[in-house]
Amino acid sequence: MASKVKIKQVKSKNGANHAQRETLRSLGLGKINRIVERDDSPQLRGMLHRVRHLIEVEE
Repeated sequence: MASKVKIKQVKSKNGANHAQRETLRSLGLGKINRIVERDDSPQLRGMLHRVRHLIEVEE
């Protein structure tokens, strides 16, 4: 069974570049304090790394 990761957006996407905004959208985020839960994978980790300054990750 794949482990789950909780992702919370803590900062606004205003001022972020287009790729970072699209990454947030594909994660299911877009508004501050929104929380999503995703299966952990290398692809997800790459996306989280791209927007690491806008989110908090909980294992």
